[in-house]
Amino acid sequence: MRDLPRQLSVDELADLFQARSRFVEALAAEDDPLGRARGVLAGLPEDQQVEALAHHPRIGERSLSGRSAVEQGEPAQEDAEVLTELAELNTAYEERFGFRFVVFVNRRPRAALVPVLRERLGRTRAEELETGCDELVAIAVDRWRSS
Repeated sequence: MRDLPRQLSVDELADLFQARSRFVEALAAEDDPLGRARGVLAGLPEDQQVEALAHHPRIGERSLSGRSAVEQGEPAQEDAEVLTELAELNTAYEERFGFRFVVFVNRRPRAALVPVLRERLGRTRAEELETGCDELVAIAVDRWRSS
């Protein structure tokens, strides 16, 4: 397990956060970028927070980046009903809140994420934006430590 870095480039951060965004660019200017990520993200305007979340893949998507595929596991291993339900819940979530559902999978099977997504659909938009941003950072920190 690696310690958190004191400095990371925009490209390194873009890899950890799924894409280059205004958040990633702001974070690259920080000392201790992963340690400061929650504060930096919380201090950005809402549209930039939503932009950061938009680059993360939907839970249960069949076409994932290399890192996300490893973290979420192979879709073929999951029951088709679970994948269908996740797709429906992702759509409901995005319609309700206006941004992507982000959760730190932490190697859990997709079926374990269905009740998490259902529960989070009952929360307020402000709670979800904060939670989604926190989860996004947790994913990036885990990626750094696991690599």
